[in-house]
Amino acid sequence: MSKNLSELSGRKGLEDNLFDRMGKLAQQDGTPSKEDLDRLADEFLIGSANAYGSATFYDFLKPENKGKKAYVCNGTACVCAGTQDKVIDELKNYFEADEIGHMTCLGRCHENAAFHYDGRNYSGDEISNMNRILSDKNGEQDTYNVEANGTTILTEEFTSIDTYYASFLATLKRDSNSVLDEIKTSNVRGRGGAGFPMGSKLGFCRNMENDTKFIICNADEGDPGAYSDRYLLEQRPHSVLYGMLIAGYVTHAKWGVLYIRAEYPDAAEIVQAEIDKLRAAGLIGENIDGSGFSFDFKIIRAQGSYICGEETALINSIEGQRPEVRVRPPYPAQQGLFNKPTIVNNVETLASLHYIVENGGAAWKAIGTEKSSGTKLVCLDSFFNKPGIYEVEMGTPLSTVVNDLGGGFKKPVKAMQIGGPLGGLVPVSKIDDLTLDFESFANNGFLLGHASIVCVPESFPMMEFIEHLFDFASYESCGKCFPCRLGTKRGHELSTKALNSDYKIDRKLFNDLLTTLEQGSLCAHGGGIPLPVRNALEYFGDEMNTYFE
Repeated sequence: MSKNLSELSGRKGLEDNLFDRMGKLAQQDGTPSKEDLDRLADEFLIGSANAYGSATFYDFLKPENKGKKAYVCNGTACVCAGTQDKVIDELKNYFEADEIGHMTCLGRCHENAAFHYDGRNYSGDEISNMNRILSDKNGEQDTYNVEANGTTILTEEFTSIDTYYASFLATLKRDSNSVLDEIKTSNVRGRGGAGFPMGSKLGFCRNMENDTKFIICNADEGDPGAYSDRYLLEQRPHSVLYGMLIAGYVTHAKWGVLYIRAEYPDAAEIVQAEIDKLRAAGLIGENIDGSGFSFDFKIIRAQGSYICGEETALINSIEGQRPEVRVRPPYPAQQGLFNKPTIVNNVETLASLHYIVENGGAAWKAIGTEKSSGTKLVCLDSFFNKPGIYEVEMGTPLSTVVNDLGGGFKKPVKAMQIGGPLGGLVPVSKIDDLTLDFESFANNGFLLGHASIVCVPESFPMMEFIEHLFDFASYESCGKCFPCRLGTKRGHELSTKALNSDYKIDRKLFNDLLTTLEQGSLCAHGGGIPLPVRNALEYFGDEMNTYFE
């Protein structure tokens, strides 16, 4: 991280943003030209090498993206479903091979066969309708099951702006510290994976003395298998916007930044339209309702990088720097975006605040378990008889989610990766042992994370699954720390060699590799990938042993 570059990037504030400009310059050809990057470097005083180094990091800015016309999802859910080879073959009837790129999870895990063309996402049977898609650039409305099992909070139907934001206007007449106390009482924990108490994080930022503070909605947590963020942004956007307003009020922040995945183009358009409605209603801007509180929103469209789901890499990205993970301390709440105090929260975490403000922290705390309160959205992939999004109370038995809500499996499944690519591999034999909360998963050697479920069918070799994970981790590494940069690549090389030859992996050296990743990586990207690998070795040893000495 360069503090000087942070300051230079922030000279013009958020309205004229360096990274945003890079993305717009890439729209026509798929990558900004060298001349355009040089002009940006001069304008923002950051140097041509920094501008070029940043742009070439992202899938949708790098020169290799030039001329790409269609993108195929290579997320874990689609890979395990085995649908993507057919998608690629069909696209080759309409595009040259070098015109087809990849995107990592389009959030269509409920039906797979996902691909992207000309700003729109498609999935399911849509690949059979390419002639229509090419002519009218339109597709069928994406639909999936959405149900609540127990208390309905995040999936509750939206009413109207006047009704929904009445409690926000009432909150502006309250002492902001009392609102923060309610959030702390609720013990709502981050839904992005780490599970850190939201109230504590907001309190740290509130206590920092600075005229400029930021609330960032991390909508770039692209865990394959998870599409709950997409659901909230596209179908419940006001729950997220409301949450950001409340977070701004209790921390004295004036800006809310929504960093939305490039893979979710509809989400950015929908959220912007709702922001415009809030502006027309006088609910954002200067001196809202005469309260003295001012707050506004800025959408930043991401450009294809999984590591930007890590909060400090995301901050670097908004600044137009390479999205490398920062060393902490200082923490973002102390020194974040443009070196100002910053809160970064997951989409679902922010969406919880409407219920807490309206009903009190104790009401949220009463739901779920002692340490894992409230409700959680769970995403089920296409291997379930009833795929979709389910809102469940924390502490719900995993068997209820799998068998009752999901209706069981369509095909034989041997394991479920829960919580994204860094989440644990849960064998089906453990379904009855787990409840959906942070503690149950941790105590059993897994990770709840985003709580997305990607099924590994019995027909899918576990070593191929591990190779896929290492390939993903290597490709998406920010490269800042060598344990992750080199370790994930070495893991991919070893698994590939063992799959494609008679080579046997040295078990001791492999364990040393996993330990180095766990203990030496700067963030959870490198530190987390060994978990599913170790789970595979523990629970699927008979299948894995053939690849080891």
